[in-house]
Amino acid sequence: MNIWLVMAAGGIITFGIRFSLIYLFGRFQIPEAVRRALHYVPPAVLSAIVFPELFMRDGQIMVAFANTRLLAGVIAIAAAWFSKNTLLTIVAGMVALAVLQVLVV
Repeated sequence: MNIWLVMAAGGIITFGIRFSLIYLFGRFQIPEAVRRALHYVPPAVLSAIVFPELFMRDGQIMVAFANTRLLAGVIAIAAAWFSKNTLLTIVAGMVALAVLQVLVV
């Protein structure tokens, strides 16, 4: 029962935080500089999550052809560059990673 209470409390807290920000943005005038700065938060967070996963192996930076995740990331970046389609980018990266993991053993 405790796990369900923790999950419910976490959901309520998360909802409350997000709703309060939405509510505040609707009620107060946010300075244009803050709006522009907030525009860059999602790419920064995504980069902070993805780049260590691409470049780090066993606590060390690995930039080599044996790093299949880095190669798949480069292929996904190329797919994003040419297609400008998020779904195609994700699929290209996942297929590239699966194929590279089989080929580079």
